[in-house]
Amino acid sequence: MTRVTIQKATEIWKVAALILLQAVCGIIFIGDVVTDILPQGLAGLSDPANLSEFAASFGLILGLVFETLVLWRLIGRQKRMQESMNVASGALGDVMEAYFRTWALTPTESDVATFSIKGYSITEIAQLRGSAEGTIKTHLNAIYRKSGVTGRAQLVSILIEDLMRGTLVGAEGQKSA
Repeated sequence: MTRVTIQKATEIWKVAALILLQAVCGIIFIGDVVTDILPQGLAGLSDPANLSEFAASFGLILGLVFETLVLWRLIGRQKRMQESMNVASGALGDVMEAYFRTWALTPTESDVATFSIKGYSITEIAQLRGSAEGTIKTHLNAIYRKSGVTGRAQLVSILIEDLMRGTLVGAEGQKSA
């Protein structure tokens, strides 16, 4: 699990715990209202204190139901968004590999291009690959020449444009934007 996923799961559990606390409070309040009204029958509702407690308990339960529905929808939306991100991530990888083959990049150039597309600086790429910065610059120049672009921004732009033109298909075969 990624750090972001863990944080989101923790947030969901916090909200779920709050809803559970509200449910317990609602049960206690409803129990109190019932014990106040039961001995008096329906006449107990004419007492303003009982009526206000009943209204507050009803509002609490209504809010609880609403919060639960909203949380349920948000969890579903988060799941769909995560699936879309996974599809987009996989699709970008596929688009990159296809272009790298088309441009006939060497494995080293493909590696350097991937780091560059991810936003790493020349210094960072050199450190990650255990190479000199001059070597990375040479690889980048070869990548730009083979791909027909003049820099990283154009390289990323080609990939994103191609990704945006295509229709992404998820694992379940459902199309997503």
